[in-house]
Amino acid sequence: MKKFLLVALAATFVLQIPAQDLADLFDEVKNSVVTIYTAETVNTGAGDPRTFTSSMGLGSGVLIRNDMVLTAAHVVGNAEEIMVQLFDGQAVPAKTVRISKTADVAVIQLLKPLKNPQLATMGVSDDTRIGEEVFVIGAPMGLTYSLSRGVISGRHSEENKTFEGKILEFFQTDAAINTGNSGGPMFNYRGEVIGIVSSILSRSGGFEGIGFAATSEIAQSLLSSKGSKYFGIDAVLLPEELAVILNVPQRSGWLVQHVVKNSPAGVSGIQGGFRKVIIDEDEILLGGDIILSVDNIVIENMDSVIKVFKQLAEAGSTARHKITVFRGGERVDLYWIASDFL
Repeated sequence: MKKFLLVALAATFVLQIPAQDLADLFDEVKNSVVTIYTAETVNTGAGDPRTFTSSMGLGSGVLIRNDMVLTAAHVVGNAEEIMVQLFDGQAVPAKTVRISKTADVAVIQLLKPLKNPQLATMGVSDDTRIGEEVFVIGAPMGLTYSLSRGVISGRHSEENKTFEGKILEFFQTDAAINTGNSGGPMFNYRGEVIGIVSSILSRSGGFEGIGFAATSEIAQSLLSSKGSKYFGIDAVLLPEELAVILNVPQRSGWLVQHVVKNSPAGVSGIQGGFRKVIIDEDEILLGGDIILSVDNIVIENMDSVIKVFKQLAEAGSTARHKITVFRGGERVDLYWIASDFL
């Protein structure tokens, strides 16, 4: 009986150690995690270009430099206002400076200095193995600084999608992820960020044990990418058959959906869509500008879109860019000078 009691006590002690370790890890990294509040204005899609609706958004992020936060692209992609709040209550405005909607990662820059910032340590996602324990910190359903834990359930590559020459890769995890977790960090048990929470796979709309995070390798690539500069535009590449239906005077074009008002795209006068339609089960907005070319780079396919982004990102701050759009059946030339947005 005494022997059994000792074994039971030992087992209890062993089981308690990981929980205590996780509590210590949370204390070590919590100050690098931020909550992100956004405000955006989008057209209602009812057919009136003057009718907009405003909405508030919530997400998470992680501080990687004194003035920079990594988050998910879908958290800040259409945001006109961004406010970042830290664990100690500091709240500072921010703006998006780099973004990849394909990889669903973004970098936002804080517009005021922080007091005693605590930076996260970035891990090497390539060294992460399936089965490793991880934890996620974020604001699910607005419950800030909530922790959930699980394992790396899998890693998935998008062979047909690349970012800066790298094939996109996402971790799959069973750590609970819900609305508000998006953009938050996924940590390994060394307290290193190995992923940025992206999305869930769900039939009910709630978490069902399958969540995804962009790997830290892809997220860090965003920092040095010249082609990922933010321009405040949400657009879709037109397939050739739809371009014909819309009487576009070339094989394809870039159909503008939303434009962030105070972004480079907004400053140039580009207009978003206002008539919501369903085409091949995809919901899109018609009525907005169709971008035909930028600096004489004709929009024909995704390669040309990438080329445009690189052209804009690499040009000097005083460069004057010409943007030709198809609007109301006519070609219209718009211009944008980078310094207007600095």
